[in-house]
Amino acid sequence: MTQEKKHPDPERASNRRKQVLDAAACCFSRRGFHGASMAEISKTAGMSAGHIYNYFDSKDAIIAAFVEQNMERVSNIMHDLAQRDDPLQAMVDDVEERVKECLDPGIWAVPLEIHSEAARNPKIAATMQAADQRSRAQLLSIVMAAREKRGLPAGEALVEGRINAMIAMYQGLAVRHVHNPGVLNAELVEGIRVAMRALVMGE
Repeated sequence: MTQEKKHPDPERASNRRKQVLDAAACCFSRRGFHGASMAEISKTAGMSAGHIYNYFDSKDAIIAAFVEQNMERVSNIMHDLAQRDDPLQAMVDDVEERVKECLDPGIWAVPLEIHSEAARNPKIAATMQAADQRSRAQLLSIVMAAREKRGLPAGEALVEGRINAMIAMYQGLAVRHVHNPGVLNAELVEGIRVAMRALVMGE
């Protein structure tokens, strides 16, 4: 969890934290997690190295903030999905939008660095696993309820297996993009739409 310090002006502190995160995203994308120093991040953010520690204690704390930021983005998607008349059909209909998001360097570049760091840093791994657990719980509840409404099998183990397959499919797009930068096309979108329909609506 990100360690936040108390500041007399919360709005100014929030803006400063965003300034640091934007700078860190730029530095991590350009030089990698270990190649980017706190001094470089502070310079890119336009503040002193000492000042940056008023908002983040370390690079680990910055990464934790990125994880929470992504968790908030995913939670907003889940909230919107839960409000749809037919969440399962919505997941199929939204495939193209989700694929484009997953292949947007502005979204996947930093997460790839974080995944890499999590593979060797237990603290970052624990932060990511906790966020993933919350996201999966949200999606599990939505999909189970929607499948029950359609009269489809909705056992927790079955639905969780489908959800894990779905998440793996989307998360793997960033790696696919690294290997094949031209991967985004109508055929890819249709292939994932077919898989999504089978995962969420199939028996």
